[in-house]
Amino acid sequence: MEKVVSASVEGMKAVVIGGGTGAPISIKALLELGVDTSAVVAMADDGGSSGLLRERTGTVPPGDIRKCLVAMAKDPDAALTRAFGFRFDYLYNHTLGNLILMALANTAGTFAEAIHACERMLEARGHVYPSTLESVVLSGTTRDNRHLSGQKNICSSVTAMDKVFLTPDQPRAYEPALAAIEDADLIVLGPGSLFTSIIPNLLVPGVTDAIHASSAHSVFLCSLADMQGETWGMDVAEHVEALLDHGMRDLLDIVVVHQRNPAFRAGNVTASFAAIDTDTSAKPSDDPPAVFTESIRPVSFNANLAARIESQGPMLVVRDLVDPVRPTWHDVKALSEVLEGVLSACHSPQKSKMSSRA
Repeated sequence: MEKVVSASVEGMKAVVIGGGTGAPISIKALLELGVDTSAVVAMADDGGSSGLLRERTGTVPPGDIRKCLVAMAKDPDAALTRAFGFRFDYLYNHTLGNLILMALANTAGTFAEAIHACERMLEARGHVYPSTLESVVLSGTTRDNRHLSGQKNICSSVTAMDKVFLTPDQPRAYEPALAAIEDADLIVLGPGSLFTSIIPNLLVPGVTDAIHASSAHSVFLCSLADMQGETWGMDVAEHVEALLDHGMRDLLDIVVVHQRNPAFRAGNVTASFAAIDTDTSAKPSDDPPAVFTESIRPVSFNANLAARIESQGPMLVVRDLVDPVRPTWHDVKALSEVLEGVLSACHSPQKSKMSSRA
């Protein structure tokens, strides 16, 4: 049955900035609304199948591109779509989609052409863009002042990261990615790994300039679970502040946070951005779902952290967003409802404030 596009978002364009397993969730949520959706994907992966292919071919890593392409496939249940994610455990655990991208990059001439070819193969409902086509290495310093090099090492850090940066520090941005951002009505950051999937895109020169040049709302979807060393122990406010410190200050409009049975939540964002309940006497529950363990815990959030976030500019949307089947993932339908409300609202209030100060 043909999808009915919501009249409130018809003709609107959205760009998801991220990578990993998080960006495909946002892509699916936007496609549920019938929104013209693109993805801008980080190119710093150096682990697993992507890392091995990158090391042996000298090209950019294909894995996160593949995941977004699969999320955009016209038929998610088609044999070819499912085959793109098939792993050869007897062949260095490579996925078929990664190998197809690498083969097409060699036969078509460029990695960008390989992506276009895969979009046609999967009848993708949107476009996937690397943030850069240059080979970059992600490095950074931890909160206890250790230096780490490589995305894989940062993911498995024993303490949270403080800053990350790319080498070379001025990689050339992929121009179609910048054009998509500038033309967007909504820019969605995440969900996903903060320092290794989302922020690496912002470090590519031109990306935050494109966000500034757009009239889009920018929305950060904070992760539900704290599972990786790079953010271990960081609360929601610290996640937001890391984004602000890596190029998003005065550019981040909305932060979306999960809370089961939230004690307070944003008002109707389609009516007014001012319609938000900021009652800091409310005390949202920090109780984790039963599936959380010592190695996986919820990202801490409470009323004081909510006030801290809003004091720095972004507005807060608090919703119950958990997937009932996979409790560390966002529920696509619930996320669609939040994003539809944001899309139906006015232009970016953060950028309006910046214009008025200029």
